[in-house]
Amino acid sequence: MDSDLQHYLDDLVAAARGVLGADLVGAYAAGSVGLGAYQPGRSDVDVALVSAGPLTQAAKREVVARLRHEALPCPARGLELVVYDRAVAASGTPEPGFEVELNTGAAMPFRCTVDPDDRPAADGRFWYGLDRSILHQSGLPLLGPPAGEVFADLAPADLRRLLVEALSWWLALPTPSDDQPAPGTEDAVLGACRSLVRHRDGVWLAKVAAGQRLVDAGDRAEVIHRAIAARHGGPPPTGAQARAFQQRVRDEIAGQPVVSGPGGTATRRRAG
Repeated sequence: MDSDLQHYLDDLVAAARGVLGADLVGAYAAGSVGLGAYQPGRSDVDVALVSAGPLTQAAKREVVARLRHEALPCPARGLELVVYDRAVAASGTPEPGFEVELNTGAAMPFRCTVDPDDRPAADGRFWYGLDRSILHQSGLPLLGPPAGEVFADLAPADLRRLLVEALSWWLALPTPSDDQPAPGTEDAVLGACRSLVRHRDGVWLAKVAAGQRLVDAGDRAEVIHRAIAARHGGPPPTGAQARAFQQRVRDEIAGQPVVSGPGGTATRRRAG
């Protein structure tokens, strides 16, 4: 792990313990860190804290005050922090269910939400269940027991619904209508690749790894190659290319029945 990132995560856990004490039962790196794809200068830092029970309003305010960028500078673009009650983490619920959501960083718009009901529906309520599914598989423990023992996975039907909601949300964002490369479309395409791999194969991968898996499996979509190349300085896909690919992925996930595989993972139902 990048040394600056390691020091930051150590300091973050210490600061969280300073607020929550023995009620902090776990801290986990998620996102690109948990999936082994953290890129200094590009990636965010995603962290989930788990508390023994619901937090008081005073504790929520103190967590935000101690962990926001102005108090604990984040070496990445920003910190995306979510605090969960342990009962929620273990429930497998598709609902947001968080105690605190904090986005903070030098290059990240500040957001602080301490009640899931205050999360605007237009900003998406699917993130949290999907993030907890990733944590169940690949959360990196910074403190506490293994993530798979703390975070339950989603039921297959809930997983599919949230994946479809996420893709629909991305498709609703404004994108350029011409045939010029559109900044950000590479992340939209590779995010769709990750959703499709999770749906088909029952495993969460980092975005580029998911795109490469589809290519290796025979997917001939040029847009995937272009999205992967954009991560290394090439031109990103056009808005039209990205939208067409996302639509194709959404249609497959929405229309393809899934069954529960070993360990409760979602797998494709195959004929024959």
